Amino acid sequence: MTATTVPAATAGPGPRRRRAGAGSATELVRSRPLHDEPFLLRVDAAVEGLELDRWITGHHDRVTADLDRYGAVLYRGFAVDGPEAFGRAARAISPDLLDYLERAAPRTEVADKVFTSTEFNEDQWIPFHHEMSYSHNWPSRLYFYCDLPSADRGATPVASERAVLPRIPAEVRERFERHGVRYVRNYGPDLDLPWQEVFQTTDRAEVEAYCRASRTEFTWTGRDGLRTRSVRQATARHPRTGETAWFNHAHLFHVSNLPPEVAAALTGEFGTEGLPRNAYYGDGAAIEDDVAEMIRGLYREAAVSFPWERGDVLVVDNFLATHAREPFSGDRRILVAMSDLHVNRGNR
Repeated sequence: MTATTVPAATAGPGPRRRRAGAGSATELVRSRPLHDEPFLLRVDAAVEGLELDRWITGHHDRVTADLDRYGAVLYRGFAVDGPEAFGRAARAISPDLLDYLERAAPRTEVADKVFTSTEFNEDQWIPFHHEMSYSHNWPSRLYFYCDLPSADRGATPVASERAVLPRIPAEVRERFERHGVRYVRNYGPDLDLPWQEVFQTTDRAEVEAYCRASRTEFTWTGRDGLRTRSVRQATARHPRTGETAWFNHAHLFHVSNLPPEVAAALTGEFGTEGLPRNAYYGDGAAIEDDVAEMIRGLYREAAVSFPWERGDVLVVDNFLATHAREPFSGDRRILVAMSDLHVNRGNR
């Protein structure tokens, strides 16, 4: 489902920036959900020059309550002037932003703990996923900032776990929950990402220590290559609301997510174990193609989208919502930050 864009709020008189303490929350902002679940709340600045970080600081309890209820909140029309201001807005919610380790996509840090969004080809969809749900730890909150919207498409759709999880057949859910998900990844100069970029080090000993600490099997392969195997959770429990989320990368890493001709070429050259990334049931059995496609389809059906506008900030609860990326053309710059590291103590 695609949300209808709400007209921007009318700006108040005068160009000066407004501090959070000036007026009540209802005077300074207007809000409405963009989906009737409810899911994805839109909050518009009702006065010109209202600084998002200051408003969040003054209404922190409201911000966290909105995230728990709606799963994602879009802030529009606030004064967020570049990567540093975006970082301040994110830190107003959670002071300690996270580095990006055990990477699954190329990114560039443009400010302290502020990164470019996934730098994949602009003509490709990035399917719905929870950030780093393939890992033993992950951010609980995500922040997206529109520094430059694309001329055509390029939205960041979101989908609610509350809409998706109940629609997964019980037998599928039970099998995944019983065994978990096994991820096999291959890193190297000719495959996917180099391990040096994924783990942000050139020291093999550091990589080995990280793998042992996270219960990840590893094998050094070929010409400066690395293969890792790990079994992770299929679902996760929200630390505040107690809700269960379908929380894994099985449908995204599964070989069926590749175009058939690409999957056939890679399998022919490297074999099934040598694919850049693949996912199995935790007991090693192959995940059926139709199961992976069913999950991808459920997320697409639950999708809510909006066109980016410059200065937008989207805050996402990484448990309650997944996100994706539409293809686009022309220049586009969406920045990302992460916070509130969650460590899965029951990791397999």
